[in-house]
Amino acid sequence: MRKSTVFSLLACLVLIPLTLFLGMQMKGRWYYLTCTLVIIETMLPFFLAFETRRPQARELVTIAVMCALSVASRVVVLIPNFKPMTAIIMITGIALGPEAGFMTGAVGAFASNFFFSQGPWTPWQMMAYGFGGFLAGVFFYGKNRRRNPIILAVYGFAAIQLVVGPLLDCCTVFTTGSKLTWKYAAAVFAAGVPYNFNHALACAVTMLLFSKPLLEKLDRLICKYGMMDARQEGSK
Repeated sequence: MRKSTVFSLLACLVLIPLTLFLGMQMKGRWYYLTCTLVIIETMLPFFLAFETRRPQARELVTIAVMCALSVASRVVVLIPNFKPMTAIIMITGIALGPEAGFMTGAVGAFASNFFFSQGPWTPWQMMAYGFGGFLAGVFFYGKNRRRNPIILAVYGFAAIQLVVGPLLDCCTVFTTGSKLTWKYAAAVFAAGVPYNFNHALACAVTMLLFSKPLLEKLDRLICKYGMMDARQEGSK
């Protein structure tokens, strides 16, 4: 496993949760500082992936476009609780690597909340969406045989139901209750099941319909312009 991937995992499991915990101890609009720190923590593994070479401008532009597409997919689709944003983030991780998926999820969540409003939930969304993109990259990056739309749809549905959705529910558990108890936490997670189901269904449908053309477009860019050389080196 590459150093950047290990660092991303440490950021997901240690640095970002610690940042969220410390942020909740602050008064006022602490979430702006927390969001900034989370963005920095998601950028470090991404740039560590280029430890042996300089990133090309076209690679950064491609990731910026995927961030913008993830934001647009959340803002433009008007169906409540049915947003394809997470699928776009996962596709980024699958095509460009777990570090790129991690950063796209975090930045996409932060940027899209300028339309939906920022709040204490923003850093939690950044962590959840970023981790979703990171895991997709871990399981599918450089593994073309696994990139069947049906497999990706099933994976996306399961990942949101089991990982991304519960992480989003943790925001409610830790920021709204006057007293943290197992009973209260269980009630919050149970109440989140219908929302997580719609979220997972949106991801599965998006994967089923759009993962193949989007991945083909990204693969074509990678091959044509010699981007993300680390993928070819890591697959040898």
